[in-house]
Amino acid sequence: MKVNKAVFPVAGLGTRFLPATKAQPKEMLPVVDKPLIQYAVEEAYSAGIRQMIFVNGRNKRAIPDHFDTAYELEHELEVAGKQDLLDLVHSIKPDDMECIYIRQSRALGLGHAVLCAQSVIVNEPFAVLLADDLMVGQPSIMKQMVEQFEEWQASILAVQEVPAEHTRRYGIVAGTAINDRIMDLTHIVEKPAPEVAPSRLGVAGRYILTPGVFKEITNLPRGVGGEIQLTDGIASLMRREKVFAYRYEGQRYDCGSKEGFLQANVELALAHPELGPGFRSYLKTLAL
Repeated sequence: MKVNKAVFPVAGLGTRFLPATKAQPKEMLPVVDKPLIQYAVEEAYSAGIRQMIFVNGRNKRAIPDHFDTAYELEHELEVAGKQDLLDLVHSIKPDDMECIYIRQSRALGLGHAVLCAQSVIVNEPFAVLLADDLMVGQPSIMKQMVEQFEEWQASILAVQEVPAEHTRRYGIVAGTAINDRIMDLTHIVEKPAPEVAPSRLGVAGRYILTPGVFKEITNLPRGVGGEIQLTDGIASLMRREKVFAYRYEGQRYDCGSKEGFLQANVELALAHPELGPGFRSYLKTLAL
């Protein structure tokens, strides 16, 4: 089995970024010069995935517009002889990439958002990428995970060690280490208190899941926060199939928080080949 499809749950309201997200999706907030959703799509594309499935909601037209053809803009750039910018616009959606949009009519949680994509996924393994987790790695985090999936042929969750006081923010996992990167999971709990958390390994916003997870999600009651939790579906899947955790190599920026969003902008600006040197010099003038 190969991973050819990726699901992007993008129906959230982005309330932590109001008023910036009153009229635009949080996934369209720019980090340096690209919106968050584009970073996630590029990551999936770099892993060989070509079918991108966006589970969106009302007032999210900016996302399909971003990946659609902008005829007037392209015409103006062509007439002006701005070929570099025209090529940049064309690169947002390569010709061999397909975009599919599915409406999540009710905000019932991440598990429900994934379930909305079942009719397109059918019986294939698939990736899930949360755009507000901006992940940077060489190779990309999703490419690392696809390589692991090719070896293990089972669901794989990206994980990282988190501070004990932050366990309430994550799905927390525990299991048996196979090597320094892969763990055979025995436990996964959604947002446990530090005193009952089975470990400090938190699930980051990257998953590769087998289609068996759909049956588990379908039979779930509502979990933490009154939502249908993907974590609960994975916990149920573990009773029937192997599920692994993968300690990825790279950096995660929690762009669902203002602090993480600002950190991503600063660090990626410093790494930018054109902006980096000048921005670094500017930051030195602010040093206290």
